[in-house]
Amino acid sequence: MNTSKMRRKVVPAAVDNGDSADKLDQLLLSASICNGEDVGPFVRKAFASGKPETLLHHLRHFARSKESEIEDVCRAHYEDFITAVDDLRSLLSDVDSLKSSLSNSNSQLQSVAVPLLTTLDSFVEARNKCTNITLAILSLRTCVQLVELCSRANRHLSENNFYMALKCVDSIEREFMNKTPSSTLKRMLEKQIPAIRSHIERKINKEFGDWLVEIRVVSRNLGQLAIGQASASRQREEELRMKQRQAEEQSRLSLRDCVYALEEEDDDGFNGISAEANDGNGILGFDLTLLYRAYHINQTLGLEDRFKQYYFENRKLQLTSDFQVSSMTPFLESHQTFFAQIAGFFIVEDRVLRTGGGLVSKLEVENLWDTAMSKMCSVLEDQFSRMQTANHLLLIKDYVSLLGVTLRRYGYPVEALLDVLSKHRDKYHELLLSDCRKQITEALAADKFEQMYMKKEYEYNMNVLSFQLQTSNIMPAFPYVAPFSCTVPDCCRIVRSFIEDSVSFMSYGGQLDFYDVVKKYLDRLLTEVLDGALLKLINTSIGGVTQAMQMAANMAVFERACDFFFRHAAQLSGIPLRMAERGRRLFPLTKARDAAEEMLSGLLKQKVDGFLLLIENVNWMVDDPPQGGNEYVHEVTIFLETLVSTAQQILPVQVLKRVLQDVLFHISEMIVGALLGESVKRFNINAIMGLEADVKMLESFAESQATLLSEAEASQLKAALAESRQLVNLLLSNHPENFLNPVIRERSYNALDYRKVVTISEKLRDQSDRLFGSFGTRGSKTNTKKKSLDALIKRLKDVN
Repeated sequence: MNTSKMRRKVVPAAVDNGDSADKLDQLLLSASICNGEDVGPFVRKAFASGKPETLLHHLRHFARSKESEIEDVCRAHYEDFITAVDDLRSLLSDVDSLKSSLSNSNSQLQSVAVPLLTTLDSFVEARNKCTNITLAILSLRTCVQLVELCSRANRHLSENNFYMALKCVDSIEREFMNKTPSSTLKRMLEKQIPAIRSHIERKINKEFGDWLVEIRVVSRNLGQLAIGQASASRQREEELRMKQRQAEEQSRLSLRDCVYALEEEDDDGFNGISAEANDGNGILGFDLTLLYRAYHINQTLGLEDRFKQYYFENRKLQLTSDFQVSSMTPFLESHQTFFAQIAGFFIVEDRVLRTGGGLVSKLEVENLWDTAMSKMCSVLEDQFSRMQTANHLLLIKDYVSLLGVTLRRYGYPVEALLDVLSKHRDKYHELLLSDCRKQITEALAADKFEQMYMKKEYEYNMNVLSFQLQTSNIMPAFPYVAPFSCTVPDCCRIVRSFIEDSVSFMSYGGQLDFYDVVKKYLDRLLTEVLDGALLKLINTSIGGVTQAMQMAANMAVFERACDFFFRHAAQLSGIPLRMAERGRRLFPLTKARDAAEEMLSGLLKQKVDGFLLLIENVNWMVDDPPQGGNEYVHEVTIFLETLVSTAQQILPVQVLKRVLQDVLFHISEMIVGALLGESVKRFNINAIMGLEADVKMLESFAESQATLLSEAEASQLKAALAESRQLVNLLLSNHPENFLNPVIRERSYNALDYRKVVTISEKLRDQSDRLFGSFGTRGSKTNTKKKSLDALIKRLKDVN
């Protein structure tokens, strides 16, 4: 029975206020002990107050007070206690018998187990040895595998097979580092594995550095090859266009059918580069294996981002180095290397971008290209501003345009580069005009004004057919004397070269329709340069009729050459000939042509004036009209006939017509001027009849040219003598007063000046049976004619 659970808590009884403190302490102590509370506070208080004896006294008193309760309890449980003692005594006897039995069993067990335990110990010992041997074998196997991996890694390292070496090292680190039984091997691995990785990193970075050095040379050769293939492709296209132009020309000039065939050619322009690059063994060694190997090894080493940055920075430095233009070498000599290096750089970068597995990003390549474009534009601007030779500028422009074609195929924008070329278009043409001006001046200065002599057919092809100067499609017999001097083909070659250079500069620059620009500068060349140089030559170097005639013949040939120039420019510009001919302009060398014809006419007039001096020998008061005309007109006619026979060999018909027309007009003026001059004081009708015979001889000469010219043109030549003819007709007329009739005057006397008529008519004094009566007393008819003439003179004076 659990008495602790039935015990009630003892509460100290209340005491009177008069009880002493000792009594209260005793009661409190008793209550605390009965309740099982801690008596520590009472002990501390007793010692603190220095009265431990009182505490002991209280405790003894409490013990005496509880002895009676103990006795009551003992008396209540006495019988149970006696029964328990008896049970313990019987249990003790049983325990003794059990002890004896256990002792016997233990003896038997000891005797039986000792041999077994001995055997067990031997077994355990053997098993431990076996386990140790097994562990040793496993360790040896692990070490053998480890050593084999190490040997394989060393072999790969010796063969520079770094990726496989790294795979071996990674396998060692992953599978054997924590399982290596040998601490020595483990320490060796912990030391050598980082060293091996560091060694591989150094080796692969050295290989990458060598590749960076090699790729610069490869890039330059690659750029030159790519640009060369672009040039070859352009040449093939030009040849195809030339064949097409020839076919169009044949179809335009020939009536027979033209057969067109499509020619297929292998497009090996840039595919060759691509194939070589893909194989890695191209003729230029365009091999990216070392780069990709270094990239892969760095990926394996976990250094991918660092390698990407290292690659980009080094390539950027290389590009910056490529931008350097040597001041020691002229840019004309170094521009191909300069642009080829940049072209090759970006061809390589394009391949790395497409096949490098993320080694470079598109944004990085675009940034590099923007930098390169800005630098190339600034270099071109600077170099173009310094150049003073058109040919140098054209050479660089052609190479830059090929660079643009090459890189455009790889997707790089080149508009800014082409804009720089277009910006210097005017400067190039100004330089080209200046060069042509010098060449034309030199060509004209070397001209001897002699007809060109050609011995062979190739000379004819080179100097005539190549500029379409021929007047007939029939090949002449050789040796052939051309109607022009050597100046014509020389100047034609200069102009043709100008056209080709202009078209070459304008084409392949992004413009499609540039014919108008080429035509504008061609007009300037012809009108400002060639026309001006010819005009200067005519005014300063021509001193005779032969030279003037040759120059006039040259100008006629230049007229055909100018038609060729504009057709040639249209063909090179890709413009159909019908469109070019539709927009044809007037002859651009008009000033020089007019000056040449004027010079020739002037010299011929001087010659004629020498013969017309004989007019002073004319007897103006002759009694009978001279038979067959006066002497001067015979000389003039002989000169004109000689002139025609000579000039028709070199001068075109129209030029000869204009010159003869001008000369005949001058002769007519001189005849009228002779009657008008002070040297002739008076004349008679017989003298006028002589002049009428002179004019008729000149008119006969003009009419005789109908075999050379047309009848209409011969009539125009005859019309050049209109003033002298009309004056003679008026003076020989029976009704001179008809001059006052506006209708008759417009029809028959429109070339006469009434002031000249008055002056000349006043000099007519003597009698004439045909026209006027005597000024004395002849018949009434004569007096009527005289009165009519006098009335005419009077009326004309009144008008004046």
